[in-house]
Amino acid sequence: MAEAAVARETLFALRETIARLEGRPIPALAAVAHEARAAEPEVGSADAVQPLAIGVADLDEAMQGGVPLDALTEIRSLALRDAGAASGFTLALAARLRALAARPGGQAAGKTAAVSPVLWIGDTVAAMEAGLPYAIGLRDFGLEPAGFLQASPRKLEEALWLAEAALVSAAFAVVILEVRGNPARFGLTESRRLALRAKAAGRPLFLLRQAGEEEASSALFRLAVEPAPALARPLPDGSLLGGSIGHPAFRLTLEKSRNPAPFPITLEWNAHDRQFAPVLDTQRPAFPGEYAAHSGADLSASADRPDRPQAMGSVLAFDRSA
Repeated sequence: MAEAAVARETLFALRETIARLEGRPIPALAAVAHEARAAEPEVGSADAVQPLAIGVADLDEAMQGGVPLDALTEIRSLALRDAGAASGFTLALAARLRALAARPGGQAAGKTAAVSPVLWIGDTVAAMEAGLPYAIGLRDFGLEPAGFLQASPRKLEEALWLAEAALVSAAFAVVILEVRGNPARFGLTESRRLALRAKAAGRPLFLLRQAGEEEASSALFRLAVEPAPALARPLPDGSLLGGSIGHPAFRLTLEKSRNPAPFPITLEWNAHDRQFAPVLDTQRPAFPGEYAAHSGADLSASADRPDRPQAMGSVLAFDRSA
């Protein structure tokens, strides 16, 4: 198994080099897809690893059951200002994985995920711009800080080595590798190595690409994440608590998938239940009893305000000095 994986990796690297020299990247990408299909076990077979169901039918169907637990999945923020949304969605997936594994009769591939920690390999530049995961915030978000480990390598090469070593050790429920932008030293070959390591170890790897562009990758799926307005819940008497907001919400676009996914979808994360719920329209109630966090009357335009400037009266013109 290991020798076959190394052979496939070497063959892929050679194909990529030839394609780059010839200026034809499409054959290399086709080779990636072909090898991925050949190497994966059939769905429903004894060797198949059941995916992590997100809990939303349309999205799970487009992702062939959910997020794969033995492969590379890329989660991308469009700009660094959206880093919090992409990070939050990634951590929500990790929390859901641990929660489902802890239930009786949990997923076979995730039985040890309930006790195994989550490893976050952060990017130093992204951390300076967007911050680091916060222990108290992790608990409120659905993850126990005691089961969360964080590393901050100074160089990208060290981060890639750490991600591979963590996957090989199979000591973590999930490995999250944060990368800022599209560095030249992290290309198709490097992502292929990580995908092979995840497949061999039978563990998930989430590539969190902050403020990056779409590029060729060995990830089975790529999701673009943007922040979305939260929904406020009413009190038992039907009134709204002033200034309150609801669960975190994310706007997802499935950019890479074998199944057509022409939709962006908005999900909200319930940290208490560790589950997602779809939001059909962030401006109107998605379910009975739900209201937009800013559902009050819109502010009037400046020209229509009652305190707009009054019209000027008589004007006295002074003689222009010589």
